[in-house]
Amino acid sequence: MKQYIFILFTFLFTITTQAQEIEWLTWSEAIEKVNTDKNPKKLFVDVYTDWCGWCKKMDKDTFNNPKVAKYMQENFYMIKMDAEGKEAIVYKNKTFKYIPQGNRGYHELAAALLKGKLSFPTVIFLNENEEILSPVPGYQKPDGFLMIAKYFGDDIYKDKSWKEYDDSNKS
Repeated sequence: MKQYIFILFTFLFTITTQAQEIEWLTWSEAIEKVNTDKNPKKLFVDVYTDWCGWCKKMDKDTFNNPKVAKYMQENFYMIKMDAEGKEAIVYKNKTFKYIPQGNRGYHELAAALLKGKLSFPTVIFLNENEEILSPVPGYQKPDGFLMIAKYFGDDIYKDKSWKEYDDSNKS
């Protein structure tokens, strides 16, 4: 009997974890969805580099958190963007490319989205019209990140300043 319960528990745990994985899209896949879906979602961009330890920690601890993954998957098209990626990307009818610089380089679109402040990790929230709402630099723990995501995802930013929203969540 115990063996059957263990097998059932393992099976349910596997299904639950799989259901909470985030579907990361490329830039072009997300833009296509925004332009073709009947009710498009907002865009979320995770700008990272391969060498960034905090980026990896945020992937593991924050984006893999079940509550975060569920909310983000329901409300955003989620894009992973390597800030040192070499493929050309079209955004707002302009082609952005990789710029070699020393041993490493950077992608022009990453620099544009981060407003020239290349620090990692940084996430960017964009509305359904591909307009930047805000970049958010630095590592974010799951609860803090979810609060930020809801500020943009639930359109709270349209009615409240961040300070008002943040203060209302502290009480």
